[in-house]
Amino acid sequence: MLVFKVQTAFCTFIYVLYPYFLIVDGIICIFITTMNRIKKHISQILVHLLFWTLFIFISLFVFSEYYWSENPFLQYLSILFSIVYLNNFILLPYFVKKKSYVIYTVLFILISFLATQLYCNVFTKCGCTFMKCLSDYLWQTIVPLIFFSFVWLLFKYLDKEKEIQEKEKERIAMELKFLKSQINPHVLFNNLNTIYSYSFEKPEETPSLILKLSKNLKHVLYESNANYIPLDKEIQYIDNYIDFQKIRTQGIKTVIYDKVININNHQIAPLLLITIIENAFKHSTIHSTINIKIQLTEHKLECFCENSFNQKDENNNKSAIGIDNLKKRLNLLYKNKYSLNIEKKIDRFKVQLKLVLS
Repeated sequence: MLVFKVQTAFCTFIYVLYPYFLIVDGIICIFITTMNRIKKHISQILVHLLFWTLFIFISLFVFSEYYWSENPFLQYLSILFSIVYLNNFILLPYFVKKKSYVIYTVLFILISFLATQLYCNVFTKCGCTFMKCLSDYLWQTIVPLIFFSFVWLLFKYLDKEKEIQEKEKERIAMELKFLKSQINPHVLFNNLNTIYSYSFEKPEETPSLILKLSKNLKHVLYESNANYIPLDKEIQYIDNYIDFQKIRTQGIKTVIYDKVININNHQIAPLLLITIIENAFKHSTIHSTINIKIQLTEHKLECFCENSFNQKDENNNKSAIGIDNLKKRLNLLYKNKYSLNIEKKIDRFKVQLKLVLS
């Protein structure tokens, strides 16, 4: 009874502190998001500074015969800044949002030509012909425009990809949560039914069953919230569940449980194996044998389950729901890292699941 009280007090303690854990977790997430945004802006600023430094250096030193006499390029630079960032902050976002790419291209070319003519006729006053002006000076207007347009589109693409990945993670998390919520009630109700029966038939064994249920509740409500948990915790949960079922089906069914696990330092998705094992107990016939084997070889886990079933029993069709949920979770969490074989013959039902663990 003392152990049970300690377990109950611990569960109550966790329950009370759980909202505060969520608040702290939220603050940490906000901090990480803010730091990521700062890093993104710093990287953008560095790209801009590096380009302008290189561009000005090339313009003044590589093409010195054009620009050093009265430094008309340095005078034009402020106009060039205005054109580039008008394009980056107003024109490009607007036309990309409207998907008016043709209009934007025409406007882009028009601005480049007009800016080049402005530089020739107002700043340098070179008296060049139209084609000479374009061949000598067009590059200094069009190169920054093209470069920063490309940079803007690149960061826009990266932001979009990140948003898609975050939405996909959120979708997967919500689907996993939904799938696990479909599993949890079955496990808990079976355990509660066992305790209820034993409170009448064998009341002296009820406290130990309540302790097992306390551990199972802790596992289902708290430990299984993560996508992956230590393998030993999941195996302990399964051991508990099978102990419940051995007591519950004593004299009605024979349970053969073989477990070979020498190393427990692996991670596994919670509540995967229990779907297979629970179906075996739920749909096996009276006075039959249920074979369960869990074996770990290096980083490969194998769960084998065999039970008899009655083809005329309509309830067997309901087991497909649990198997479908299992397949969905496996595809989400162990894509290309698992094999699930289901064999149904006359009166025997076999399920073999192989997982590559991390």
